Amino acid sequence: MWGGRFASGPGAIMEEINASIDFDRHLYRQDIAASKAHADMLAKQGIITADDAKKIAHGLDTILSEIEAGKFSFKRALEDIHMNVESRLSELIGEASGRLHTARSRNDQVATDFRLWMRDTVDALDAALAGFQRALAEKALAHAGTVMPGLTHLQTAQPVTFGHHLMAYVEMMARDRGRFADARRRLNESPLGAAALAGTSFPIDREMSAKALRFDRPMANSLDAVSDRDFALETLSAASIASVHLSRLAEEIVIWTSPLTGLMKLSDKFTTGSSIMPQKRNPDAAELVRAKAGRVIGALNALLIVMKGLPLAYAKDMQEDKEGAMDALGALALSIAAMAGMVADLEPDAARMKKAAGEGYATATDLADWLVRSLNIPFREAHHITGRIVAKAAETGVALHRLPLSAMREIEPRIGEDVFSVLSVDRSVKSRASFGGTAPKNVRAQAKKWLRKLEKEKS
Repeated sequence: MWGGRFASGPGAIMEEINASIDFDRHLYRQDIAASKAHADMLAKQGIITADDAKKIAHGLDTILSEIEAGKFSFKRALEDIHMNVESRLSELIGEASGRLHTARSRNDQVATDFRLWMRDTVDALDAALAGFQRALAEKALAHAGTVMPGLTHLQTAQPVTFGHHLMAYVEMMARDRGRFADARRRLNESPLGAAALAGTSFPIDREMSAKALRFDRPMANSLDAVSDRDFALETLSAASIASVHLSRLAEEIVIWTSPLTGLMKLSDKFTTGSSIMPQKRNPDAAELVRAKAGRVIGALNALLIVMKGLPLAYAKDMQEDKEGAMDALGALALSIAAMAGMVADLEPDAARMKKAAGEGYATATDLADWLVRSLNIPFREAHHITGRIVAKAAETGVALHRLPLSAMREIEPRIGEDVFSVLSVDRSVKSRASFGGTAPKNVRAQAKKWLRKLEKEKS
């Protein structure tokens, strides 16, 4: 591989640490596509003959078919996907294969391949996130009026609806998709033709090869083109935030399906049993989504640490960019699919959720708001009065809407019978009709709006 400079091959340990074919074989489609674009450009520029370009293209198509049919033999001694493809191309077409590497280096080759792979992966993740949004919005529409406890500090705060809760994640996923779209836009520049680090003396047309690979433009600086991996860092950053969002919902599913709360159930599709306790139904899919967030975040941290001290231009440290990223983005894709399945599978216990929503004096804020509206009491004073009424209800062991009117009037004599109109959880959620609020009509409107938007995206 190294021509005349080296008299012997690498030692066994060197071969082991140096080889990347075990993971960069996943770049084979991108590597072949980039090589075909490069060969076409070389021929158009008169750098190689049209006949050699034709042979190269035919040979690369043959290799692609062999790999996809599982008939290609990857060799660790050839280190990476680039040399494996080039070696096989030499076997297929002979001398013409040696002309393919004119005006390029493995440095710009791998940067190009990885950008293409990352772009394809981002597109697949975006489609998966859109599917997850649909699952969330459909479930939200079905449960726009299903009351559940809204929590802060894991303590009962105010009643909300299950649909409203799910729509929060639709919004989070929208921002995640936006982050991936931003990363895709910035990564969509072509390093091909930057060669090792300084460009090339051959009269290449980088615009042509960039266009053939559907890049927006060639990268403007050859040093930058081969030596930075910010496109991978940015994508992993977006992936890390998305995985955190998924992990938060996974944690909620674990809580909701616990017998301690019993708010919802998952079917056998997304639960497992115990090897010793026959009664167990464990939410393992949710727990694994929660755990996989660590792998994604870890991959981002690892690559940041790899890159932080590297001078320009390329260094072999950057070979560590792909394995972690591929593992992390694969874990994220699996997590999205699992979460979409679990959301569709969840069966809320509406009666139990409604009961839980009323516990802990969850409509206390509604009482305070009523005092402000009906008695023109400043909110801070209304808050104090409500606190005393809640304390009275707790002292007598009754729910807020079960506390006698006489007991309330002992604290605030002006309270009238109509106060009970705001103390039920159903009335509470219906009253939260401000933009972005939990009122069922809001949830239905938002869910339908998102479903229309997602359907439009597909067409």
